[in-house]
Amino acid sequence: MSRPAPWSGPTLILRGDEVERLLDLRTCIAAVERAFLAHAGNAEIPPFSFGTHVEGGGFHVKTAAALDAVAGRPAFAAKINANFPGNPGRNGLPTIQGVLALFDASDGRLLALLDSIELTTLRTAAATAVAAKYLAPDSAAVAICGCGAQAPSQLRALACVRPIERVTAIDIDRERAARFARAMTAELGLDVSVANAPAEVAHRTNLWITCTTSHHWFLGREHVARGSFVAAVGADNPHKQEIEPELMASSAVIVDILDQCAATGELHHALDAGLMQRANVRAELADVVAGSGTGRRSADETLIFDSTGTALEDVAAAAIVFERAVTAGAGIAVELGKSHGNSLPDRNRRSVEGGAR
Repeated sequence: MSRPAPWSGPTLILRGDEVERLLDLRTCIAAVERAFLAHAGNAEIPPFSFGTHVEGGGFHVKTAAALDAVAGRPAFAAKINANFPGNPGRNGLPTIQGVLALFDASDGRLLALLDSIELTTLRTAAATAVAAKYLAPDSAAVAICGCGAQAPSQLRALACVRPIERVTAIDIDRERAARFARAMTAELGLDVSVANAPAEVAHRTNLWITCTTSHHWFLGREHVARGSFVAAVGADNPHKQEIEPELMASSAVIVDILDQCAATGELHHALDAGLMQRANVRAELADVVAGSGTGRRSADETLIFDSTGTALEDVAAAAIVFERAVTAGAGIAVELGKSHGNSLPDRNRRSVEGGAR
């Protein structure tokens, strides 16, 4: 594939609703799968993210470069997300707010600034779908623990790669679980019911998705039947925990990024408890996708995907949003630095000068 010409236009600023319109879930899943495949070859990624904790929340930064993120264009992404779990109830704001900067990795040009909320939600769900495609049972009886903003995309993404028999929604806020169940039943035509705790559905679930802000494990060995698949999505800092360390130690563990999971994921807690060593991790997901690592070895073993979130997913998704935005004429174009001879298109000059579209 020939590499596209370097971008010579201004920087695009893309709102969350534009990201949502430009990035469909199936395309995002395919892009994330390609990103993991690239990680087994020519992607560059730091071993872990960088975080700063403040009262009530924190900030983290993730970066990665992919030499062929989309259409052969080398790209680099740096994402800064703020994570304040108390925001929805206390301030009427989203838990996660942030921005992603996308660069051309061949010359350093800033291609776009994107609202990161929708992109983070979609790429996180896409990573679960990729892991489920390679590791989950062929037919899924699903339990989703945590019915917040991430849960709908998780279920939608899973439905793209696995036939779903039924779904159980579990949340400490039962009404939130009920709203999720009603919405997903109407949207996807699935049998979505509500339970109060994992113990209620342990005997009839073989695919678990945990996407909560819990600081203590709630899914243990007594809940997860042999042959099940668990996508542990919530633990993205050292203080969060959803999975019993003993369950981790007794399962086959696949991680997104080994160093990052050892520092901030469910693996971190199992290591701290002395129940696992890094060498006990079966593979990174990239190696499973590339065929150089082993995934499921038998139908009756339990697999856990420790998903801490990687900027590999961000750069793949953001690159697609950018290319589609250019084609569609979306976003607001600005020159953030001194002009290098590239004039703004008339429609975007009016947007910048007038302050509205």
